[in-house]
Order: sequence, then structure tokens, then C-alpha cells
Amino acid sequence: MDAALTHDEFARQVNTRFQAQTDPGVELELIEVSELKLHPQQEEFTIVFRGPDNAFLEQGIRSLTHEQMGQFEIFLVPIRQDAHGFYYEAVFNRIRE
Repeated sequence: MDAALTHDEFARQVNTRFQAQTDPGVELELIEVSELKLHPQQEEFTIVFRGPDNAFLEQGIRSLTHEQMGQFEIFLVPIRQDAHGFYYEAVFNRIRE
């Protein structure tokens, strides 16, 4: 996993847009970054994206591109839908050095 995919970096990008490399491409907005939970040997946080209501992404590894963060792959899981679109979550659970 890319070292740039940190809690702090995602927190700086809330309310910005990411392009999912699908055919056709889908724009996702980062709408939430959970609190960072630190444990003696691990760290945990989640992020939530909102996508359009006319393009559903199934669970899986997605290649995303962002103006500041560049291109990276992330495992996204659909978690809900409402009148504003589909919502996707990524969970980070890392061993601390």
C-alpha cells in the first residue's frame, strides 16, 4: 500500500473529487474520514466516498486518481444508497512500526 495513503492525507482531501478508472469513468467525492484509532501495534480508520446515483460500483479493488494524491488502488465496498447517490467505504487497518 502506498505510504501516501495516510489518515492525515485523506483528511486534507475531504470534499474533493477522485476519478475511478472505470469504463466510463466515475467521479467519487470523499465525504468522510473517521477518527484515527491508535493502538500499541496498529492504527485504524475508514473513509467514505459518495458516487453518482446512476453508476454503481461493485465491491472490489478500484484504481483512483486525485489531483493531489495521484493514482492509487484501493478496495471499496458499497455501503448504502440514498437520493444523493451510492456510498462506498474503505477500511485501513495497519501494523504500526
